[in-house]
Amino acid sequence: MSPNEHLRIGIICPYSLTLPGGVQGQVLGLARALRKIGHEVRVLGPCDGAPPDTFVTPLGDSLPTAANGSIAPIAPDPAAALRTIRVLRDEEFDVLHLHEPLSPGPTLTALMMHMAPIVATFHAAGDSASYKYLNKVVRSLAESIDHRVAVSVDARELAQRYLGEEYEILANGVELDRFEGSAVHRDRAILFLGRHEPRKGLEVLLRAVRRIDDPELQVWIASDGPETARLKREHGDDARVSWLGRITDTEKFERLRRARVFCAPSLGGESFGVVLLEGMAAGATVVASSIDGYRNVATHEVNALLVEPDDDVALSNALVRVLGDDRLADDLKRQGLERASEFSMERLARAYVERYRSVIASQVPADEPSTFLQLRRVFGVIRHLGALLSAWLRRKLPQ
Repeated sequence: MSPNEHLRIGIICPYSLTLPGGVQGQVLGLARALRKIGHEVRVLGPCDGAPPDTFVTPLGDSLPTAANGSIAPIAPDPAAALRTIRVLRDEEFDVLHLHEPLSPGPTLTALMMHMAPIVATFHAAGDSASYKYLNKVVRSLAESIDHRVAVSVDARELAQRYLGEEYEILANGVELDRFEGSAVHRDRAILFLGRHEPRKGLEVLLRAVRRIDDPELQVWIASDGPETARLKREHGDDARVSWLGRITDTEKFERLRRARVFCAPSLGGESFGVVLLEGMAAGATVVASSIDGYRNVATHEVNALLVEPDDDVALSNALVRVLGDDRLADDLKRQGLERASEFSMERLARAYVERYRSVIASQVPADEPSTFLQLRRVFGVIRHLGALLSAWLRRKLPQ
């Protein structure tokens, strides 16, 4: 294959592409960047509604499933598996790029079918119940991966702990061009983006805001989640807080450009702080928790203020500092813009193209599988999905 030849790339996401999420954002952003530099790209994944872009092929609705302290909108059903197989057969991709390759659903199906060379990116950090309790199964399945990538040291550590092998680190990217045209006027506002669940730390932010005596302050709370109703009941009396609900990407970027401060008070479980980079790229001052995933991209007192997680007093003090000290805020913003520029999505796309070409070149030509072998693979996919689902139910249902 010529170094300049355009590739047919299939990027597969296990999570619903119509719902907000870090992995989904990276998948769609990478696809846009690859298309800009001339490659043919299709993104495959569950969609709960109309696909978010013309290059997305929907594989059915998702099923919300508890995972890593959050809710993962995956599609582990046989119908989604059969749709995935059909698309892979029809599209004849040169290479497949699987994000969270061992998540039940389309990525796992593509891994088992192995109908093209596979590059896999691991995003999760912390711990994984499926890696732990289904270790023999997932280790066996992971052997089909031709090149393994982790988005951070923390993500690599999790994958190596349970799956072994070596992982190249390629950090997540930011679509810098989507933040151009930053607002000249900034509202005296703090913006929160993230699912309303304990690990995202929204309750900590709301407690911190109560400590700030500033009637002009605005607090913009985007998205929703299992804690929304309770937090609204407990903090709904603060007129400074606006509950925006789920917002579009367009509104998200506009709010980032207008907010004085972007706050990410997560308690843990973040493998990489791409949300911090987005805040920096938009020219907001970043205040965040000092957790491993965020320290991958932010440095305290250099391009952000980082505070101990779950400490509303420390968070309140940091917010007061950046709201009241224009010089400090400007220094953090300037350094933040420089830091964000190091994580261009286009740069990441070109790096992945090198890996795609490498795994394609390393493949030994194989005979076309027989219809019998293809059917065996299909039934194998369904059987493994059933085994994963049964194991999960045994752990969740009372004995």
